[in-house]
Amino acid sequence: MSELSIKIRIAEREYPMRVKEEEEERLRIVGKLLNERLKFFKDQFGIQDKQDLLAMVAFETMVEKLKLEEEKNKHLSKVGQQLNVLDDLLSSVK
Repeated sequence: MSELSIKIRIAEREYPMRVKEEEEERLRIVGKLLNERLKFFKDQFGIQDKQDLLAMVAFETMVEKLKLEEEKNKHLSKVGQQLNVLDDLLSSVK
């Protein structure tokens, strides 16, 4: 796969990157979402300092990541239990 040179603008600063072609769209979307969240915190809470804004977005992102990991683990556990039940059922048929 080929690489592209792109620039992503976050908090009014440009960050040059070399990315795989198939990752470009995802990275541009992430940049857009970050800027939207920065604007939200700036407008909602009147935070002006970019470092504070970035810290708030990072904090919010990690909270959401942990929440999704917990949900994923619950689902995996449930699927594991269901597979054990199916395995027991299949074993009892033998």
